Formats: sequence, structure tokens, C-alpha cells
Amino acid sequence: MTVRATLLSALLLGAAGAALADDAALLACRALTESAARLACYDAIPAGAREQSFGLEQKKPEAPPASVQSNIVGTFSGWGPATLVTLANGQVWKIVDGSQADLQPVNDPPVRIVRNLFGTMFLEIEGTNASPKVRRIR
Repeated sequence: MTVRATLLSALLLGAAGAALADDAALLACRALTESAARLACYDAIPAGAREQSFGLEQKKPEAPPASVQSNIVGTFSGWGPATLVTLANGQVWKIVDGSQADLQPVNDPPVRIVRNLFGTMFLEIEGTNASPKVRRIR
């Protein structure tokens, strides 16, 4: 084995180590013209490296929460189509289903925004059975 081949093998071993063999390492070996150097280069690539990393490249994102609890800021006496609802946590939600309701005025009522199985969001207001469909604006 020539000094050049030994140096290249050491370089590839150092770069690859126990890590994944990538296409660059394979291409570097393929570019070598001397048979012994080429073989040493391929031998330096860790066997089974691709299998060891199988599945790790596609980590699942965290699932969003199923609901959010807060309070409506100020006096709340109901809603109509396109009403904006500001929560104490800073979120602003818009009524999007065209529904409306007149309620007894209440200060800072507790609410919950819930997501159904299909991803649709509903505003549950404590003290009422109505749950209008909402979409977050900010």
C-alpha cells in the first residue's frame, strides 16, 4: 500500500469513524485507480452503517395539544358570525361557523379551545352548552 493510499484510508477512517457511511465516502473510494488503495478505502467504511441509522432520519414531530385552556379577556356577552375572541394567554380566535348566541354578561369567563378528530377547533365557554367553531387569527 502506498503512502498516499494509507493516508487516504486514515483520513476516511477518521472522517467516517463509527458514523454513517455517506455517498461522499463511496465516491472517494470509487475515484481511486490503484486496486489496493481502492479496496482499503472500501474496507475502511463501517459495515452496516446505513442499517444502524434506519428510521432515525424521520423523527416524528411532537403532537399538538388536544386543547388549550384560558379566559376570555373582559366582559363577554355572546358572539355572532366573525366575532373575534381575545384570550388571556394572548391568542385571538375568530368565530367561523356563522353561529350566534346572546349570553348573560360575565367577566373573564373560563374557556377551552378543543380540537376534534378531524382537526376542527371549537370554543367551549363555561356556563353554556354552545361551542362555536373557531379559527386562530394570532
